[in-house]
Amino acid sequence: MRSFAPLLVLLLAGPALALDYRSVAEATALYDAPSQKAKPLYAIARGTPLELIVTVEGWVKVRDQKGDLAWIEKRLLAEKRTVIVRGDRAQVRDQADDKAPLVFDAEKDVVLDLVEPAAAGWARVKHRDGQQGFVKAAQVWGL
Repeated sequence: MRSFAPLLVLLLAGPALALDYRSVAEATALYDAPSQKAKPLYAIARGTPLELIVTVEGWVKVRDQKGDLAWIEKRLLAEKRTVIVRGDRAQVRDQADDKAPLVFDAEKDVVLDLVEPAAAGWARVKHRDGQQGFVKAAQVWGL
C-alpha cells in the first residue's frame, strides 16, 4: 500500500508558502503583543505595506520591509495593496521592459499603489500623483 503522506504534506504546505500583504489603512502604532495594553514599538504611516504572518482574535502579526515583527489590529489593515521602494531609487517604465521609456523615478521608501500583481518580474504601479507604469519586482517590497 502506498503512502500519501508526502503528497498530503505538499498540499497542506502550499498555501502556507504564499505571502500575503496588506497596507495600513490609517497611521497607527505597532505593538509587541496582540493587545492595546501591550508596549507600542513604533508608529507606522498610512499606506505602508506589511506582510501578514498570523491572525489572532482581531490582531495580525506582521513583518515590515526591514524584517521587524510586530502586532497591529486587523481593522487597521486595508485590502488595498501597496509596495515600497527598496533601494535608492526605482525606475517606473511605460512597459514591462528595461528598454521602455522611463515614466518617473521613485526614491527610497516611496509608497506606490499596486495596480496589477507582479508578472514576469514586473508589477504595474501608480504614484499618488496619478503617474502609472511598470517597476521591476526586485526594486520594491510588498509583492
